[in-house]
Amino acid sequence: MPEQRAERADAVRNRHAVLRATEQLLAEGGGDHVSLDRVAALAGVGKGTVFRRFGNRAGLLQALLEERSRELRDAVRSGPPPLGPGAPASERLLAFLDGLGAIAEGNATLLSAHGQACAEDKYDDPSYQLWHRHLSTLFADGSPDLDADFLAHAVLAVFDGDLIRHMTPPDDPRRFTRSVQQMAMALLRRD
Repeated sequence: MPEQRAERADAVRNRHAVLRATEQLLAEGGGDHVSLDRVAALAGVGKGTVFRRFGNRAGLLQALLEERSRELRDAVRSGPPPLGPGAPASERLLAFLDGLGAIAEGNATLLSAHGQACAEDKYDDPSYQLWHRHLSTLFADGSPDLDADFLAHAVLAVFDGDLIRHMTPPDDPRRFTRSVQQMAMALLRRD
């Protein structure tokens, strides 16, 4: 296996600047406001730097979503229960959906832009694949007779930016997450 080289300091700095510029453009004008040219200009790097690192707009949004979900991913893999290994499937499912819901509620604009930019290869997106694999495992463990693969896709389908914004009123900021958790638990407890 080839030795993994440490990323150069300027590359780390540029990646950080590009992702922060993407965040700012999303906040200012939504997904339609994000282009490689605008991101490069705001980040103070050349368009080629953005293109080489991220490939295209979809790659840029995938990287930002991946960054936003890194802590959740690490907790699922090796954190303490109930999010990490060692808890019953139903407890892990609730904890995972709580974490994913928090990401969604705080990043609805990113999820909308990501969904549009990555529509062609949505199921190949690294974040989607990780979330799907984890949900499938939890559904299979909790109710082996269910089609866990389908249920994982169905639950992830509700993580739509427009729906999240609609279901997250200012007076009840966790409504979306609670509703998704209730839906998932109802699937596990059905008779």
